[in-house]
Amino acid sequence: MKNFLSTAALLLAAYSAAAQPTGPLTARLDKVSLTFALNSSGQPTYSVSYNQKPVIQPSRLGISLAEGPGFDAVLEVAGSETKDVDETWQPVWGEVKNIRNHYQQLTVHLRQPQAPGRQLDVVFRVFADGVGFRYEFPQQDKLQYFTVSDEQTQFNLPADHKAFWIPGDYDSNEYSYTTSRLSQVNTTPIAVIQHRAAPTTVQTPLMLKTDDGLYVNIHEAALVNYPAMFVNVDPKTFALKAQLVPSATGAKAYLQTPEHTPWRTVVVADNAPAILASKLILNLNEPSKIADTGWIKPQKFVGVWWEMHVNKASWNYSDASNIKLAGTDWSTLKPNGRHGANTANVKRYIDFAARHGLQSVLVEGWNVGWEDWYGNWKEEVFDFVTPYPDFDVQELQRYAAAKSVKLIMHHETSGSVTNYERRQDEALRFMKQHGYDAVKTGYVGRIIPRGEHHDGQWMVNHFNRTAENMARQQIMVDMHESVRPTGLHRTYPNWLANEAARGNEFNAWSSGNLPEHETILPFTRLMGGPMDYTPGIFQIKLESWNPAQNKGRQVHTTLAKQLALYVTMYSPLQMAADLPEAYEQHLDAFQFIKDVAVDWDDTRILAAEPGEYVSIARQAKGTDEWYLGAITDEQARSQTLKLDFLKPGQRYTATIYADAPGAHWEKNPMAYQIRQVKVDSKSVLKLQLAPGGGAAVSIKPVKK
Repeated sequence: MKNFLSTAALLLAAYSAAAQPTGPLTARLDKVSLTFALNSSGQPTYSVSYNQKPVIQPSRLGISLAEGPGFDAVLEVAGSETKDVDETWQPVWGEVKNIRNHYQQLTVHLRQPQAPGRQLDVVFRVFADGVGFRYEFPQQDKLQYFTVSDEQTQFNLPADHKAFWIPGDYDSNEYSYTTSRLSQVNTTPIAVIQHRAAPTTVQTPLMLKTDDGLYVNIHEAALVNYPAMFVNVDPKTFALKAQLVPSATGAKAYLQTPEHTPWRTVVVADNAPAILASKLILNLNEPSKIADTGWIKPQKFVGVWWEMHVNKASWNYSDASNIKLAGTDWSTLKPNGRHGANTANVKRYIDFAARHGLQSVLVEGWNVGWEDWYGNWKEEVFDFVTPYPDFDVQELQRYAAAKSVKLIMHHETSGSVTNYERRQDEALRFMKQHGYDAVKTGYVGRIIPRGEHHDGQWMVNHFNRTAENMARQQIMVDMHESVRPTGLHRTYPNWLANEAARGNEFNAWSSGNLPEHETILPFTRLMGGPMDYTPGIFQIKLESWNPAQNKGRQVHTTLAKQLALYVTMYSPLQMAADLPEAYEQHLDAFQFIKDVAVDWDDTRILAAEPGEYVSIARQAKGTDEWYLGAITDEQARSQTLKLDFLKPGQRYTATIYADAPGAHWEKNPMAYQIRQVKVDSKSVLKLQLAPGGGAAVSIKPVKK
């Protein structure tokens, strides 16, 4: 009994000592301040303020483990240290030539006061525009292999902010955004594409606007070997709690020390343009793992793609069904006469690209398997190396090379990722053998291994492993239906773009994207990295391609806005998404697509407000040419934009592609006008944007 009482007394003393609030530890840079402390229960907390305004009120930190005591109860501070970093680096490609990485770092060493005495570090980095923090698990005897069962991270908000959100779907980001107060978040009325989390769970990046003039964005950076983070919203307290996407077993992550989580990010500013200009997420990623990056080429392309979406052609060669990949004699199948990826049609796209100086042609539907690919949760659908009988790989390789045009490969997995992993090396060898150095991958449907999700740890590792594998083969990649990006294009600059959001294609076969959609995406999805949004649709009314199947369908935009998207929707990989014949009818407007750059030395956010308007100017890499894009939501707007970013003393010719008088995204979408004016750094452009419209401007130096 005496020993029991002594032990109990020691444990109580240890708990009492740990439960006393630790003196706060702080880090700050400019207007941003972070405070770490243990609360009265001995749990670690943090808070963030901007210019002395609360951004994140004291909020819990912690990780729950499946194997005994985790880091979600009483902890004590074993030590801490701070350091200051101020460096500049150059991205392989990007929105600016130089990026400053300036932060103050606070590392807090935590440990369990009782056995087994496991250790955890929390690392904070405070930037002038926000905070990033992550959990680090040092190598230690008492923690080697472990399973994360939950993450206790919270973001306790001080008020009922305005929020721009999409439902927390473990398998899709392809939703229209809802704008509401946090207290009104409810995903129940929204039709879910695959797998809904709780009704108050939303995706990140989550964009917020406060009533007292702050803009706050919550996301994550460097998502590696860990599931994506959603957030659960408490509609009464406005507290957000991290929700990790589960694995097939229900666990969140399987880890081994030493290891760390992704960074949790809070970007904050007192104006909307500063949110779009932030490089905080990119700075939290590791430098490029690719030593020689000379083969990585930002580019524009056309493709055999949109004609399938508008029901002018098909991905599948025949209309047969119940086909097995192995043992089928594809030459005996009766062609349906609508197959888009045939040799003659692809040559037509190659000719168009060569004629107009576009670098590449994407071809979808070239390989066998499209007859039986969707919705069957089928293991073996594609082998990624066998073309249809009407697609001549060798002839198209020769023809494209003769025209100085590259072909972009397409690998649709239909969600059968185990099949793709088995065949990926062979598929990449096939690509290199036939002159392909870029690929678009796709992950439509339910994932195999069955029970895994697009945004879980297993698939996150697949996406990252694929980017790394392709880098070894000097192949660039554009991933569709992937987890939303978190800045990893810094680490793998061959990872040019992702879809991971509701793209332009939804206008072809659904209710479409409302005009406000493109004014929200830069504040949400694009915070983590470039998007392959597929702009450039000129034939806005889709009935002209197939009246029977496209009745009433259209893109919710004006033609001029489609041009502006090449500037406002950043990507080093930009598609001229419409059919060549649509462009041939408007070659004067197509000139902007031919001219606009995809890699930049400088970017200026001229005006922005989420859900309303975005105006951006960018300087083309290695030149004194600037390109400007301005877009609006359903409201007509007048934008007055200063050109003080231009070189003083230099005269320029500004070619303005604008909505014509009377243009309207629904009633008169294809009305545009083109005019030229001379400008300099003292000039002011006045742009009239139609409802759902926009304007694009090329600004080129006048030759002396």
